Parts: sequence; structure tokens; C-alpha cells
Amino acid sequence: MYVWPCAVVLAQYLWSHRRSLPGKAVLEIGAGVSLPGIMAAKCGAEVILSDSSELPYCLEICRKSCEMNNLPQVRVIGLTWGHVSQDLLALPPQDIILASDVFFEPEDFEDILTTVYFLMQKNPKVQLWSTYQVRSADWSLEALLYKWDMKCVHIPLESFDADKEDIAESTLPGRHTVEMLVISFAKDSL
Repeated sequence: MYVWPCAVVLAQYLWSHRRSLPGKAVLEIGAGVSLPGIMAAKCGAEVILSDSSELPYCLEICRKSCEMNNLPQVRVIGLTWGHVSQDLLALPPQDIILASDVFFEPEDFEDILTTVYFLMQKNPKVQLWSTYQVRSADWSLEALLYKWDMKCVHIPLESFDADKEDIAESTLPGRHTVEMLVISFAKDSL
């Protein structure tokens, strides 16, 4: 359990959009220590944190993050990417899905996008706000986004003051190469 460089960049993106967050339904997937979700909740969003239902320790870390930040209203649920569960089925429509460094292992990419696609069926206007650390030029989401009828917009880090080695007096993201994406349905008319 660690605050990854991508989490700090995504939290900075949320901070730069803080005026649009009050009342928004926000789900963080693969939350871990939950920095982006905590930031969204502190900015007035109605947040649900999730991590793998197969990793109860991760869910406990999410709960501890809420407790430490005095956010008893934030729900924590177990969601395993690519699996249909009662918790996934019971989720209300979301406005924003947060994903910090979940595109880590290429074998998980399709399970992640399958879960996001399911959530997009509940609200076709939902957006996935995602940061990822560039680890290999061979890894790409492009074919999977096309398969799942999604599009991706790259957000330049300098557009939200995240293009430096330290953000908010931390040493993160450091010298890591982090990218910011907004993923949505490809068809704007949905």
C-alpha cells in the first residue's frame, strides 16, 4: 500500500476541477490508499471507493483512509475487474470513474474496460478519469478502446499544473512519466 505517482497527478486533476465536483457521483476503482477518491470526497463529490473483492486487506486500507480523513459517508465496496457481482449490479449510475495506475498489467486491461463498459451502460455520459505510468511503449489501449466503443482524450499535464517533479509539497510524481486520459463512449450522441 503506497501512494503511487499517478495518484498524486490524478488528485491534482481533481483539485483543478474541484468546482465541478460537488454532488457528482464518483467511483474510484483499484483505489488502494484512495488519494484521488479522498480528494473528490473532500471537494464535495459523493464517492464510493472500490478495490478487489479478492483482497480484503485493500478494502480495509480504503476504510482506514476514509477514517483518517474524517469521511464516514464514503462507501467502500469490493469490485473485481471483469467479474459481475452484487456490488457492481447495485451501483447507482456514476458521473466520474477514477482510475489511478490501474493500467499496470496488460492482462488486466480488458477486464478493467469491461467493468467500465458495464458502468457506462448505466450512464452513457460517465467519464473515466485515469492516470497511468508509462512503463512500455508496447502497451496500448487503442485496440481495446475501439473494441468497447470508447474514445480517449489525452490531457496534457501542464493544463492542470501537474508537469513538474513535485506536486503539493510532495516528492511525487518525481521523475516518472505519467499520462492523464479521459475515456468515454465513442459516440457523443449516447
